[in-house]
Amino acid sequence: MRRRSLVVSVIVAVLGAGLLAGTASADPLLPFLPDPDTGEFAPLDQDGPDLSVPDDVLAASLHCSVPLDHLGDADENPVLLLSGTTLDPPENFGWNYEPALTAAGIPWCTSTSPGRNMADVQVRGEYVVYAIRTMARRANRDVALLGHSQGGMVGRWALRFWPDTRDLVSDVVGLAPSNDGTLAAVGVCAPTCAPSFWQQRTGSAFLAALNSGRQTFPGVDYTNVYTLTDEVVTPQPAGSDLADDGGDVTNVALQDICLAHPADHLSTGTSDAVAWALALDALTHDGPADPGRIAPSVCVAPFMPGVNPVTFPTDFAHAAAILADSAGLYPHTAAEPPLAGYVRPQA
Repeated sequence: MRRRSLVVSVIVAVLGAGLLAGTASADPLLPFLPDPDTGEFAPLDQDGPDLSVPDDVLAASLHCSVPLDHLGDADENPVLLLSGTTLDPPENFGWNYEPALTAAGIPWCTSTSPGRNMADVQVRGEYVVYAIRTMARRANRDVALLGHSQGGMVGRWALRFWPDTRDLVSDVVGLAPSNDGTLAAVGVCAPTCAPSFWQQRTGSAFLAALNSGRQTFPGVDYTNVYTLTDEVVTPQPAGSDLADDGGDVTNVALQDICLAHPADHLSTGTSDAVAWALALDALTHDGPADPGRIAPSVCVAPFMPGVNPVTFPTDFAHAAAILADSAGLYPHTAAEPPLAGYVRPQA
């Protein structure tokens, strides 16, 4: 409970009461949501555009734990770790998932886009496309995506608008992902907020485009792990769930495994043992995670593997502090970034 209180106090102090105003009741807010310019979206088989980010910038954004062309017959596919809004990979994953995956013998890579994921998510999508293509080519095998918050959602932008990536991805594992946005951002963005906050608010044009046509694709396994006590992606499970309209999907609350589990948004993607158990199950089995394979003993584990109990207070506080600095200092805009041209049908 002390970890959750720390994160709540940091977020409230930085973003103000507007964040929690979006969590109290969905219905009173809905009439005030912007009416996004949805229009007609690209068909599912429309070729993705050329990447606008320079090649050398994209190459510098990708860091891997081992050379991917030396994997040989490694048991598991390499994992692309995608951090959440306000956090770069070291703060989100350097003290938990990276050492845990390494100990489990699973190769991993990280993708770092500018601005700690506070800028236009559409641009970040290009970094993800590059990472997927590069990892799959070097490893000569599929890639698994594992992300926290925005990171659990942004891989789906790549799959939606660059169809070639669908044959290169085995799994999409989201930890507290913002697949359908959050009502909390409605209050935060009145009247201004960071671009990616605009895009992740319930009712945004970005989310309408992301979820157009279908949410999931055949051949890709989707595991969505969320907590019912999430104070950032609200309400749950509506903010994270995906429809099983193409891929094989598991939507699971941590409380489905451990009744009254107290995990908050940040701990779900950084230190929670139950979230890790579900993610590992997805990465090491065909299909998405199966909650029936999760041992009840995880309910009493204080941390996931990879977390050092001695340094945990400092590691967690550092992540929370970076979250606060990013959310408080990143330049605000008065409106959501316009949808990119490739989101529309091309002649």
